[in-house]
Amino acid sequence: MKQHKTKKGRNSLPWCLLSLLVFLIDRVSKYYVSHFFLFGEPHPLIPYLNIMLVFNKGTAFSLLNQGKAWEFWFLTLIALVVSAMVLVWLFCLPRQAYWRACALSLILGGALGNIWDRISLGYVIDFIDAHFKSYHFATFNIADAAITIGAMLLVLEAFSQKNDALC
Repeated sequence: MKQHKTKKGRNSLPWCLLSLLVFLIDRVSKYYVSHFFLFGEPHPLIPYLNIMLVFNKGTAFSLLNQGKAWEFWFLTLIALVVSAMVLVWLFCLPRQAYWRACALSLILGGALGNIWDRISLGYVIDFIDAHFKSYHFATFNIADAAITIGAMLLVLEAFSQKNDALC
């Protein structure tokens, strides 16, 4: 069976599968938490980390979380456009851009997980509550973590390359 290769020779199937894996892990984790945990009730996992079901109508880390209709459609449109751009970027990468492809795959899978929630539910399910004493960081989910790790990998990869084009 032939696998699709892009014009620059990258076999994109493994990276699409990584995005799909991130998406599926995110969906399964949100399903589990939303069906077996009560809203707003913290459940300690380890010191400094709780599972706590919350609904986020804003962006990652609860930014733009006022619940207004224009915010919903604006965020959904931006997420869809950025996801399409990341997918195109992923397909045009050269073979040697391994870490960049990994980063983009994490970002794409996470973005699609949150887009799914936003379109199907009208909000994003968040449940990872990191805290130190009485300070609680914004509650997030697997998709947010994948997006953040992907973005950090992109930054690290960009600083480690010399005169390397992004695509």
